[in-house]
Amino acid sequence: MKQDKHGRFIATGKRKSSVARVILTPGDGTVTCNGRPADEYFGRKVLVTSALKPLVDTGTMSTYNVIARLDGGGTAGQSGALRHGIARALCAADENLRADLKKEGFLTRDARETERKKAGLKGARKRPQFSKR
Repeated sequence: MKQDKHGRFIATGKRKSSVARVILTPGDGTVTCNGRPADEYFGRKVLVTSALKPLVDTGTMSTYNVIARLDGGGTAGQSGALRHGIARALCAADENLRADLKKEGFLTRDARETERKKAGLKGARKRPQFSKR
């Protein structure tokens, strides 16, 4: 959550085991994920819409270009991480947007993680079938 010497705003977003390193640069609204357009990268329109919600809600969609490096997890987790990263980068760019982003819940990291597998169980909670005899 800082500005570098080139005038870019850098932030990190996280969700589950996904991490998104986001760079906001002044531009026309192009969104690139791992070197590919966001529509092509995610494949599902709902994930792209969810990821870009902070830009749409603050009215800054055509003001910034987004360059994101996504890593870990699946596409849904990466979409949530990208949304978190974009929101944090927007706060670094303009502190006045913070109240709107916070009210919508974009600055809160979704802390839900996968529960670990327990010894003697088939998963985190599923037990082996009971046998009377």
